[in-house]
Amino acid sequence: MLRIAIQKSGRLSDDSLQLIRECGISFVSSSYKLKVEASNFPLEILYLRDDDIPGYVQDGVADVGIVGQNVLVEAGGAQLEVEPLGFSKCRLSLAVPRGAEYNSVADLQGKNIATSYPRLLGDYLAGQGVQAHLHTISGSVEIAPSIGLAEAICDIVSSGSTLLGNGLREVETIFRSEAVLIAAPRLSAEKQQLLDQLRFRMQAVRRAQRSKYIVLNAPASALEAVKALLPGIKSPTVTPLAEEGWVSVQSVVQEDQFWHIAGELQAIGAEGILVMPIEKRIS
Repeated sequence: MLRIAIQKSGRLSDDSLQLIRECGISFVSSSYKLKVEASNFPLEILYLRDDDIPGYVQDGVADVGIVGQNVLVEAGGAQLEVEPLGFSKCRLSLAVPRGAEYNSVADLQGKNIATSYPRLLGDYLAGQGVQAHLHTISGSVEIAPSIGLAEAICDIVSSGSTLLGNGLREVETIFRSEAVLIAAPRLSAEKQQLLDQLRFRMQAVRRAQRSKYIVLNAPASALEAVKALLPGIKSPTVTPLAEEGWVSVQSVVQEDQFWHIAGELQAIGAEGILVMPIEKRIS
C-alpha cells in the first residue's frame, strides 16, 4: 500500500483531496481520523501538518506527499519533488508599512524582517547582497511592524487582502509556489509501480483541466483554415453534414488559447461553436 501525506486542513488539503478523488480513488474522509484507506486503490492517506510532510517523506514514514513548494524548499527538501501539480498557487513576498519609503530591496539593509521562511528569505537577500536581521515567527507575521518587532515582513501572499488589512504593501516577490508531488528517495519496486499509476491518473486529470473539447460547423471551403487553427491531439475529426458544402469539426484546444481561436473561427465562417469540459485526457 502506498502512503500519501497531505495537509490536514485548509485550501491545499481540499485541492489535494479533490485531485485524488478525480483520479477515481474512493475514500471516506473524517475530521476525527488522521489516516484513511482508499477502497478501490492501494492508497493510505495521512493527514499531517504541512511543515511535517517533507520530513515524513524524507524519512520514509510516508511514501509520497502533496505539499507547497514554499514549505518543501524551506525544509531543505527540494530534491524530493517529483512534479508540480498546478494548484494552490501563491507567492512569498516582502511587504512594508504603507507609509514607509521603499525604492529597492537595498532599503532593507540592516533592517529587522519578520518571517516564517528564514531559509528562502536568507537565500534571496544573500543573492541581492543585502544583510538584514531576520526574526523567525510561526504565525501572524503581518502584525510584526505594528508592534515594533520589525520594519518589514516576508510572508505568503495569495490575494494581498491580509496585507492591506494590516496596513502593509507588497514590494517584492521573492518566490513563487504551487502544490507539488514529492516522493521518498528509495521506494520499493512495488511502491514505485503504484506511484507511477497514481502519477498517470493525476497527469490525465491535469491535462483534461487544461483542455476543452470543441465542436463546430464550418463551410467545406474553409476546412483547411479551420484545421490550421484546430490541429487537435493528432488531427481534428471531420464529418460531412446533411447540408451540402458544410462539415462538422471536432477537436481539442488548450483552454488558455480558446478565446483567441474562437474569434478567428468565427471570422472564417464557423457556426454553432460548442465548447465542453473534458473529464480525463489520457494522452
